[in-house]
Amino acid sequence: MTSVRKPTKDEIRAAVGGTIPDIIAPDLHILFCGINPSLYSAAVGHHFARPGNRFWPTLHGAGFSERLLTPFEDRNLLQRGYGLTNIVERATARADELNSEELVTGQQQLAAKVQHYRPRFLAVLGIGAYRTAFNQPKAVMGRQGDSLHGATIWVLPNPSGLNAHYQLDALKQTYRELLLAVEL
Repeated sequence: MTSVRKPTKDEIRAAVGGTIPDIIAPDLHILFCGINPSLYSAAVGHHFARPGNRFWPTLHGAGFSERLLTPFEDRNLLQRGYGLTNIVERATARADELNSEELVTGQQQLAAKVQHYRPRFLAVLGIGAYRTAFNQPKAVMGRQGDSLHGATIWVLPNPSGLNAHYQLDALKQTYRELLLAVEL
C-alpha cells in the first residue's frame, strides 16, 4: 500500500488546474469517470482522495472490493478490471467551477479514451455533468439508452461529500445495480 500523505494548504492551493493520471488499461469491465479532480486529489496525485469523498466506501459497500481501499491504492482497481478517469482533467475546488464548454470538450477526449481502451461499461459519476457533457438534458440515473464506442453508459450519483442528495446507503445501492449488470 502506498503511504498516506496529507497535503499542506500551500500544496492544495498550488494544485489549481493540476491533473492526475488516469488509471486505465484495455478491456476493463468498468471505467469509472468522475467529473474532475478535486484540489486535494491533484495535490496528492490520487483519485477521490479528498476527505469526505464517499467513492471508496461506496465501492466497498456495493461489493466492488472485498475490503475498503484508500485513495492511495487507486491503482489496485486495475487488478479487478476497473479504471478511473475524469471528464475534465483540470482540478478545481468544486465541480461547479467548470463551464459547459470544458465539459463538452472533456466528453470528446473521454470518447477517444473509450474508443482506444474499449471498456465494457463507462460509469459517469454525476448526472448534471453527464447531461451537459453528453448533451442529454433529460438523462436519468442508471443505464443509458446510448453506448459510447461499444461501452454501455451508466450514470451514477457523484460520491462527493458535497452531494447531499445521496446518503451513503443510497450510493451503495445505486452502485450495486451497476455491479450486478456487469456480472450478468
